[in-house]
Amino acid sequence: MMRRRTTLLASCTALALALGATACGGGPVAAGGGGKSLSGQTITVAGVWSGSEQKNFQKVLDAFTAKTGAKTQFVSTGDNVSTVVGSKIEGGNAPDVVMVPQVGVLQQFAKEGWLKPLSKTTEQSVDTNYASVWKKYGSVGDTLYGLYFKAAHKSTVWYSPDALAQAGVKPPTTYDAMLKAGHTVSDSGLAAFSVAGQDGWTLTDWFENIYLSQAGPEKYDALAAHRLKWTDPTVVDALTTLGKLFKDKQLIAGGQKGALNTDFPGSVEKVFGPKPEAGMVYEGDFVAGVAKDQFGKKIGQDANFFPFPAVDGGKAPVVSGGDAAVVLKDGKNQKAAMTFLEYLATPEAAAVWAGAGGFLSPNKKLDLASYSDDIARETAKSLVAAGDSVRFDMSDQAPAAFGGTKGAGEWKILQDFLRDPSDPKATAADLEKAAAKAYQG
Repeated sequence: MMRRRTTLLASCTALALALGATACGGGPVAAGGGGKSLSGQTITVAGVWSGSEQKNFQKVLDAFTAKTGAKTQFVSTGDNVSTVVGSKIEGGNAPDVVMVPQVGVLQQFAKEGWLKPLSKTTEQSVDTNYASVWKKYGSVGDTLYGLYFKAAHKSTVWYSPDALAQAGVKPPTTYDAMLKAGHTVSDSGLAAFSVAGQDGWTLTDWFENIYLSQAGPEKYDALAAHRLKWTDPTVVDALTTLGKLFKDKQLIAGGQKGALNTDFPGSVEKVFGPKPEAGMVYEGDFVAGVAKDQFGKKIGQDANFFPFPAVDGGKAPVVSGGDAAVVLKDGKNQKAAMTFLEYLATPEAAAVWAGAGGFLSPNKKLDLASYSDDIARETAKSLVAAGDSVRFDMSDQAPAAFGGTKGAGEWKILQDFLRDPSDPKATAADLEKAAAKAYQG
């Protein structure tokens, strides 16, 4: 099946080059008229990716080179994108394109005056191929600056099929049923959940899924923009719901202390490693990559997922994250950079990484057959089907001082709440105090 699919993609590419227009439903030409129109030009692309992600993104860059003749160079920034990019701009060595992992950072770049608005061709592709929410998250005001190329599905609960089968439980569809199933798993000999409390960002993801389902998308948007205070009763309700899990020592591997000493890779290991301690771990679709690459699990057989369940009669949440491509004003090759983003907006570009694995695209024109396995297809289908009900990771929309700093802000406060979840109102007050300071700054 994959060999046939590869052949079809190759035929599409060849036809697109021959006609000077993208064939097979790919949208506008992303190669400046086809052929090798960018031969002799080089674009530099900066992003947080390393390891297998960088290796797979390189395949996309290579495909662009084959299509246009342009050379590419990838620069890994590490996690602190804004600092690295800012220093490169000041040093006169700005990259042409940056893959920005947070809405807040994209907005910061735009307000600094660092970004070029994307071309009409790219904007047309976004209007045609994406749910409108992705244009919203890529825009500042009415100007589109960012193209979301790679997305994450952060509403997936991963589990060991053997553990659930041994306990005699099936994947639940409500939060209360999930906790009840967790107790049954615990009674069978394993803790229900492995929680990565050492990494504060995982706790923000827990909160966001509960809040989106329980309070609804309008309240979620208001809280994300700090138009709603964190002392609002809906926040207290969500913390109370989350606290039911945190304070139940039967549900969490190692209890609260064990969770606070477990990082994200460690949380996956406790479910899918050689000595399992828990039956389930909540995090995004990227759990599959860790389970597969580090612990040799066959996704769909040894490791599977169910959607994060609905809370208190609300709708099942779909929280996402993603990396947006932006073009810097100070880059040395803006024309080629714009052409590269036009290419990234096509299903053709997304299909390259989808076939390599470890990737989801918000591009609804991407054929699901492009994905390398059934579980990736299922998560991608869920993400695209959610349409405009998708909500971007709330902490990634906040100022970094509140939503993205280790040992501070929301990360630290939710770690304290995991340690002692007895007073949700006090935690909400602490969150509001930190948020008010960060948003004013």
